Amino acid sequence: MRTLAKCGALAGTFCLVVVMAAVLAAPAHAYIGPGAGLTAIGAVLALIAALCLAVVGFVWYPVKRLLRTRKANAPERAAGPLDAKDQPHET
Repeated sequence: MRTLAKCGALAGTFCLVVVMAAVLAAPAHAYIGPGAGLTAIGAVLALIAALCLAVVGFVWYPVKRLLRTRKANAPERAAGPLDAKDQPHET
C-alpha cells in the first residue's frame, strides 16, 4: 500500500509540473505553416483512431469467439436428450 501512495504522490507531482509549465509558458511568436499544422492534426487523429481500434480489437475478438462457440454448441443444446430411434442398438 505504501508503494501505491508513493506512485500517487509522484503522479500528482508530475501533473502539477505539467500544468505549471503549460500555464507559465511564454508565447513563442512562431509561425506554424499549414503543412506542419495538417501533419500534426493528422498524427493526432491517427493516434486516436489507433487507440480506438486497439480497444475495439481487444474487446471484439473475445466476444466474437464466444458467439462462435455458442453458435457451434447451439444444435447440441437444441437437440436435447436422445430419442428412442437415436439410441445405440445392442447386438
